[in-house]
Amino acid sequence: MCGIVAALARHNVVPVLIEGLRKLEYRGYDSAGLAVLKPELMRLRSVGRVSELAAQAEGLSAAIGIAHTRWATHGVPAERNAHPHISRGLAVVHNGIIENHTALKNELTDIGYVFTSDTDTEVIAHLIDSLRMAGHALLEAVRLATQRLIGAYAIAVVHEGVAGIVLARQGAPLLLGVAEDGLYAASDASALLQVTRQMIYLEDGDLAELTLAGLRLIDATGQTVERVAHESALSADAVELGQYQHYMQKEIFEQPTALANTLEMLGSANTQTFNAHVFGTAAPEVLASTRSVLILACGTSYHSGLVARYWIEQLAGIPCTVEVASEYRYRVSVVDPAQLVVAISQSGETADTLAALKHAKARGMTRTLAICNVAESAIVRECALRFLTRAGMEIGVASTKAFTTQLAALFVLAATLAKLQGRLAANDENDCLAALRHLPLAVKNVLELEPAIAAWARDVAGKEHALFLGRGRHYPIALEGALKLKEISYIHAEGYPAGELKHGPLALVDEAMPVISVAPNDHLLEKLKSNLQEVRARGGELYVFADADSQVEASAGVHVLRLPEHYGLLSPVLHVVPLQLLAYHVALVKGTDVDKPRNLAKSVTVE
Repeated sequence: MCGIVAALARHNVVPVLIEGLRKLEYRGYDSAGLAVLKPELMRLRSVGRVSELAAQAEGLSAAIGIAHTRWATHGVPAERNAHPHISRGLAVVHNGIIENHTALKNELTDIGYVFTSDTDTEVIAHLIDSLRMAGHALLEAVRLATQRLIGAYAIAVVHEGVAGIVLARQGAPLLLGVAEDGLYAASDASALLQVTRQMIYLEDGDLAELTLAGLRLIDATGQTVERVAHESALSADAVELGQYQHYMQKEIFEQPTALANTLEMLGSANTQTFNAHVFGTAAPEVLASTRSVLILACGTSYHSGLVARYWIEQLAGIPCTVEVASEYRYRVSVVDPAQLVVAISQSGETADTLAALKHAKARGMTRTLAICNVAESAIVRECALRFLTRAGMEIGVASTKAFTTQLAALFVLAATLAKLQGRLAANDENDCLAALRHLPLAVKNVLELEPAIAAWARDVAGKEHALFLGRGRHYPIALEGALKLKEISYIHAEGYPAGELKHGPLALVDEAMPVISVAPNDHLLEKLKSNLQEVRARGGELYVFADADSQVEASAGVHVLRLPEHYGLLSPVLHVVPLQLLAYHVALVKGTDVDKPRNLAKSVTVE
């Protein structure tokens, strides 16, 4: 992985390839490369930013080409491991992981192929070449090669003497762009908005052949298939920074709008009920008969699921289990076909979550719901029900607006389940609806704390470790705050339930360990205050995000910022925002690459 762009047109496509790679930089990468037909194959590769590749490609002109940004899986970041990989006159770019690459490499080595990289991708190039040498046309050679591959892949292939591009997809995203002047492909729609908004999303097992004569699609058996073209709702403006310094900052401040867009499904202010149909036509029957919920997710989405467990169990009165998707399918679990399986993912292509979802379905758990930000994604297509968060495109690797819109969607789910279970009284339903509608304004008010949070950041930036505390439904918010800080500032941070301090973490607390706490005015506040006193007694420096009425007072070693209002059940949505801002401003002070943190990728499409 991480980003693919391919282009075929009656004009020079090199600028399209370079600009497409620039639009994919947000996904995270360590090297970049391209291959074009002139008509002979020409390859350029570089370690580092796309700008370095662009400098190499200056003046280059070709009508057919493929390009790639790599995030290292097999092999260190180095030019020899950068894509495209070649075999004779063939070049291939690849996202995903080939699990049986060692066996294939041994087989290909035995028949004379020499490997020059440490990657799993190079076996694809040599395997296709071996089939070409056996007399197969390029499309058929790619089809036969993919039948030998075990794992996930999205690939684009060009070959000297073949005026076209062949693509294939299995378990990793790949889409086509259709324009009057040519045909294009990419792993993300943002790379193609420069040339078209007409997109065709390939399904698992699909292969595509792009030529100037047109587009041909076949499935894994070689049978012709048709896929419907969609007009992307994204705009080129969505991937521009505008007035902001970083995408993460832009996306933090887009949260009021993202929440408002997500909650439009509630209808006008006169609507006084939660309607299950927002999850799909079959949702009323499915949700009314739901007696337990299983949530599958990774990273930030997992934290949103942890918050949802509190809401679902409190409001709907049904048990909810939250599983780390990468662990779920590798343990023996109890199958419950009547359980509602909720898959949460910003991109809808998260490999671990998608695999866990498919595993649950294969075991007979077919009551599935996707909470996702991308309508055409694999997870959405895999689920019977769906809720689209409408956060807009999220480019910063550290997720922000995707998280808060997931929380809003999950609260709607919890309230809808409660209503269908007969546990949500009319006045409580009105209160929940009113709170949701006020949420965008409430978040906007929290964002006004940014200058004070930036001042705190200067103190935290000089530390090597940090501890985040929360209780109840705010414990997952502490986890999320710690994740944000470690992701972009590289400060080691951990989130803990405050009541667990005395069971181990208190041993770490001293004057060098900032302790950041979320202190809403809820039924656990007095317990939390006792935990904070435990920190002060050990010399720990406290930074407390409190509600206006929490009665947590500033003193020596205790810094307090008050949120504008207490927000009851939806308080986690508000309290995560200052933690996002804190992480962002700490990273600014430290001078790290905020939007492209080291070693991380935005859309994790490998296991």
